[in-house]
Amino acid sequence: MRHLTEDIKSKNFRQVYLLTGDQDYLRHQYRDRLSEAILDGGDKSNLSYFSGKDIVQEKIVDLAETMPFFADRRVIVIEDSGLCKGGGDVLADYLSAPCESTCFIFVDPETNKSTRLYKAIAKIGYVAEFKTPDEGTLRTWISRMAEGEGVKMEPRALALFMTRCGTDMIHIKSEMDKLISYCCMRKVITEADVKEICSEVTENRIFEMLDAVAAGKADRAIHLYNDLLELREARGKILVLMTRQFNQLLQTKLLMEKGYNGPLIAKELGMREFVAEKNMRQAAKFKRTTLRKALEECVQADEDIKTGRLSEVYSLEMLMVTLASRQKLH
Repeated sequence: MRHLTEDIKSKNFRQVYLLTGDQDYLRHQYRDRLSEAILDGGDKSNLSYFSGKDIVQEKIVDLAETMPFFADRRVIVIEDSGLCKGGGDVLADYLSAPCESTCFIFVDPETNKSTRLYKAIAKIGYVAEFKTPDEGTLRTWISRMAEGEGVKMEPRALALFMTRCGTDMIHIKSEMDKLISYCCMRKVITEADVKEICSEVTENRIFEMLDAVAAGKADRAIHLYNDLLELREARGKILVLMTRQFNQLLQTKLLMEKGYNGPLIAKELGMREFVAEKNMRQAAKFKRTTLRKALEECVQADEDIKTGRLSEVYSLEMLMVTLASRQKLH
């Protein structure tokens, strides 16, 4: 990000940029900042936007060869095309000798560094990868959003907010906007405000559902499952997230038995420290054999659904009843 900010401030732009990584918020923010800075107040007709997998590269090349309208530069934004993962050879060839007045901004969450297009971009331009910031950076960013609006966020409220809203920065920004609007007259955000206003990410609801399973509360687990359905979460996605969570819990349990603490588990499994600590608390409620069996049953449920042996509705509900009932017996 530092190099992008320097380019914007100095107005010394590369011919091509690639914005990649898993954080949509940062990719979109720098897409807009770059395109506006490169145009420098010029006619908006010099900004062209292409999106999706059906982009015709030859059309982009033709446009790139067109001189800008009463301006120094033309900007072409190419988003979610997948061309940086493969199939972008036409543009790769063009970038060996592009029109000097045309700047490209490629925006794609996933890339393949071995493709000709990626190598062409890296050679003459700049590749910026936007990964999820660490916990401390997210915490500071959230606090500054509140402070920027003259609102103080209590420490317990901030901790709950981070647990409840996950690490997707677009979701965080949306929830903070709602929270600040709700609390702006009082100038303080409390834990109760977060509970009242902020919606949880699906992963947190899955976590709560597995807490019910861990407590042997089948009725509660089914109730939370139905809540997810009411929020229009697909049953297939719920099963995928359950499987992933049981897998993380099993890995966490194994590491805990080796004496690993929260920071070491977070590093080993590639997750945020507060997520690792949450998983440690939940894993402690299960036996290792129970977690392994639960993971196997999730995989079996997925196979039963895909092969048509059982319906999604029956398979998932029976899975949760079975898991909770077994846990209750321990």
